[in-house]
Amino acid sequence: MTDLTALNDEMTAWRRDLHAHPEFGFEETRTAAFVADKLRSFGLEVAEGVGGTGVVGALTRGTGNRAVALRADMDALRITERGQADYRSQVPGTMHACGHDGHTAMLLGAAKLLAEEGGFDGTVRFLFQPAEEWGKGALAMLDDGLMQRFPFDEIYGLHNMPGLPVGHFETRAGPVMSAEDNFEIVLTGLGGHAARPQSGNEVLVAACALLTNLQTIVSRRLSPADIAVVSVTELITDGTRNALPGLARILGDARSFRPEVSAEIERQMRIIADGTAMAYNVTAETRYTREFVPLINDATLVEEAVAAARTVLQADHVKVAAEPMTASEDFARFLEHVPGCFVFMGNGENSAPLHNPDFDFNDAGLLPGARYHAAIIRRRLPIG
Repeated sequence: MTDLTALNDEMTAWRRDLHAHPEFGFEETRTAAFVADKLRSFGLEVAEGVGGTGVVGALTRGTGNRAVALRADMDALRITERGQADYRSQVPGTMHACGHDGHTAMLLGAAKLLAEEGGFDGTVRFLFQPAEEWGKGALAMLDDGLMQRFPFDEIYGLHNMPGLPVGHFETRAGPVMSAEDNFEIVLTGLGGHAARPQSGNEVLVAACALLTNLQTIVSRRLSPADIAVVSVTELITDGTRNALPGLARILGDARSFRPEVSAEIERQMRIIADGTAMAYNVTAETRYTREFVPLINDATLVEEAVAAARTVLQADHVKVAAEPMTASEDFARFLEHVPGCFVFMGNGENSAPLHNPDFDFNDAGLLPGARYHAAIIRRRLPIG
């Protein structure tokens, strides 16, 4: 049997090494090489460069013809770390502010645990994915023939969750995380001297009105039964202290759980942008893109994940969350091809928020995560 204390120490060392050397999406060359080297040392078959910098490991035991995938994300964020730990980021302006270093380390730990102990019949695919943060990594791996080259029947993933105690687990059937759409509205008019606004058609007042009008999409133009968020995150103009702008860019994102709602948000946004622009005698151009799709858990596999978690965690620490969240995850792209389940593991009640310069993955969560990964494999690929 694997020495779990020694495994925990190894995972902690791996995680801190990865934390000190963060890499942005599709730049995870060091991380990918680190992962591939560890997987090979455990005796796994390894493919590198899948979808750019993705890594796929395969482990087969017995004669079963089913395959189950486990996925971890590897990329970091363009954030400057404030923490002062010995293993703090050595890359200026980049840090693991979302815990992907922990996700990678715990999946490596699960690979070692399953390689040493077995306890399953079939094939495990270990997917180490690049570029989750900007929603391109899963698609890149799929576009590179992931399902054809490394087929699997179902898939499982997890994310650490600040505020949830370490060793606690949550998931739910159906919608878990929302789609994310991005938008940019460009208003064009005629700028001029700040002392003579009547001489042109400046765009700043129109932009401010449009920001307010966009808030009516959710409050007045969608059904109250639908969950949706429309957030303006940037307003950029070409004005200066004494010059009124002739160009304004309004950027933001929208979240929803159903394609019909996403389509209606876009439709209403275009109507409001064009109408507001007309009222202020300027023009509007709206660009609307869909970056993440909704993450929808398979109900049967949620039951399986909960049952597996209860074999390695305290039963009362394993819960079904009551509500979905409006953050997004490109794990959802895999669920367009096979059923699966995405879960949350506690990062501690006092953890800094995700995407915060003070965030740090809680190493106490590594062993629970690795053991959960192994448990779901043994449950879904049982011997005999």
